[in-house]
Amino acid sequence: MGEKKKKIIKTIKIDADKCNGCRACEVACSAFHATPKYSSNNPARSRIRVIHEPLKDMFVPVYAGEYTAAECMGRDKYVLDGKEYDECALCRASCPSRDLFKEPDSGLPLKCDMCESDPTLTEPLCVQWCITDALVYEEREEEVEEEEEQEDLEIGLEALADKYGMEKLIETVARLSVAKKE
Repeated sequence: MGEKKKKIIKTIKIDADKCNGCRACEVACSAFHATPKYSSNNPARSRIRVIHEPLKDMFVPVYAGEYTAAECMGRDKYVLDGKEYDECALCRASCPSRDLFKEPDSGLPLKCDMCESDPTLTEPLCVQWCITDALVYEEREEEVEEEEEQEDLEIGLEALADKYGMEKLIETVARLSVAKKE
């Protein structure tokens, strides 16, 4: 059993009742994560998405969580404010069964990083740009088991290997490394 240590947990509290569907959070997030920063805007690259079904007339912001290599078994239904939603619509994971929270060009999984940058922002841009206060940034200290976290690079390579096969991935890395040396 691992050691316990204190860790700051960063979260975004979502109040769907306040969301008006303006999608400013998506725009701010995609601009922040553009290369170079703020050079473009593509909401498909956003780590937060506003879920909306016109017939149900409700907006629900969902921000990207962990990558999962397998799709879930359940397709539970949730009733919010008298309207029924599929569990998949509210899920934060990047998974094989949908394109949500995947980089559109490479297919690599996207995960909310709370807009980590240097200098550090006081709160993520999606929260700063939310004019209705549907998104609220919170920090809390928790005692957690110390565990080794999988690096983003490792997760990305795993996703590419799943999509194209390990042999193709190795060939491409070898070709790129030779091209870099030349």
